[in-house]
Amino acid sequence: MTTTPHHRTPDTARATRASRAKIKEAVTARDALAAALSRAGIQLPAMDVRTPWPDERADEARYALVHLGVCSAPVAHALATVIAKGAAG
Repeated sequence: MTTTPHHRTPDTARATRASRAKIKEAVTARDALAAALSRAGIQLPAMDVRTPWPDERADEARYALVHLGVCSAPVAHALATVIAKGAAG
């Protein structure tokens, strides 16, 4: 079986740069949110950045998502309280 090498087209290279920019944007957003939550005394331990789409769409720019993960009920209540105070403020 022979394999065909992957050739980057200008569109693929542009999409790769766009995807990297979206990942960087998501990482920056995650870090900003983690810092704000930390100042409020809240930590979401499973926050990360995900790109859930398969690689076969390499010629398209994909969006990166900030995954907030899971938290305990007390942390969820604390988060709700901080958001409610901010919304009322």
